[in-house]
Amino acid sequence: MIEYKTSKEIASMCEGGALLRSVVKKIQPFIKIGVSTLEIEQVANKLILEAGGEPSFKKVKGYRWATCLPVNEQVVHTPPSKRILKNGDLFTLDIGMFYQGFHTDFADTYVIGKTDAKYLQFLETGKQALQEAIQVARAGQRLRDVSEVIEKRIEGAGYFILRELTGHGIGRSLHEDPFVFGYLDKPKNKTRELKPGLVIAIEVIYSMGTREIAYEEGNDWSIIAADKSMTACFEHTVAIGEKDTIVLT
Repeated sequence: MIEYKTSKEIASMCEGGALLRSVVKKIQPFIKIGVSTLEIEQVANKLILEAGGEPSFKKVKGYRWATCLPVNEQVVHTPPSKRILKNGDLFTLDIGMFYQGFHTDFADTYVIGKTDAKYLQFLETGKQALQEAIQVARAGQRLRDVSEVIEKRIEGAGYFILRELTGHGIGRSLHEDPFVFGYLDKPKNKTRELKPGLVIAIEVIYSMGTREIAYEEGNDWSIIAADKSMTACFEHTVAIGEKDTIVLT
């Protein structure tokens, strides 16, 4: 069941999202060659607490970190580790903050140092897909409209939506109804209408070589592209208003 938010609740989420943005901005200087993902985790955890929030991901049963920090073929849910970032890596910062009773969720993928132009284009396509999805996420549209834009941009560029991984509703719980797919899964009239008060985390989760995922060997959480090709994830939390859509993160 969808939990629609009041204007007061959305205002709280907007404040929390702004704080999460400030946390991300402070983390970015640490995303560089020679830094371990565990070091980035430690910085992120400290900054979330200093901002007056709590790490959302630590509220997921069994998960004890403030971030998920995939590298290259790792796509989501990868715990921090002693893995050192090196030149040419694609690194995803996936982070959430619980503030005044509500979660916000954000992800971005970065190039470490210098890389081949094909990887820069790969990431640029994901950024464009997310922005286009946000633009169509308006009251009166349907979830299918969001999914269609993502699929068209990503798969039209020759990349692959990882279909078992989706965006989601968000609020008092980190993961709420509805699912927000990155591909067309059913006819438009059978998907939900976007109504004011709906808050969703729109995610563009994709790879260079496959639609299939696998679980990383020796890691209880980390999901990878089944063919071990490069992956990326871009995510914003957005609130549907009467006239406008607010990007909370």
